[in-house]
Amino acid sequence: MSELAAKSPTERAEHLIRLVKRLTELFETETAYFEARQPHKAFDLQDEKMQLANIYRRESQLAAGDPERLSGLDESLRTRLREHVERLEAAVQKNGIVVEALKTLTEGLVKAIADEAARQRSAEAGYGPDAARSARIGAIACNQTA
Repeated sequence: MSELAAKSPTERAEHLIRLVKRLTELFETETAYFEARQPHKAFDLQDEKMQLANIYRRESQLAAGDPERLSGLDESLRTRLREHVERLEAAVQKNGIVVEALKTLTEGLVKAIADEAARQRSAEAGYGPDAARSARIGAIACNQTA
């Protein structure tokens, strides 16, 4: 995993704000594509989103283990960082809700198609009293010799 290249906590916080802003934009764009029923457009966002998410995750782990990484920040910078992280968290939460809704919709559609296919396969074919029985008979091979 990668981490941000920074020489000071202030520089690290500024880099982190830029990263979080871009990651938020990616999540919001992806969510908009999903809401517009155009999930195929989100495909191009995945590589960058995953790279930035991995860097963010790594930075969060490192900051949790070493408070010096972001120590001594100016209060306004600390507030900006917190606000951007909160916006990212909201974007991720909304994205999750939309993804779950699409998943439920897709599963329902697949089930409806499968149920209809099964119904058509089991539908009785033919005419007369033996129609139900003949519909259950599989393939028949006949060998006629003279």
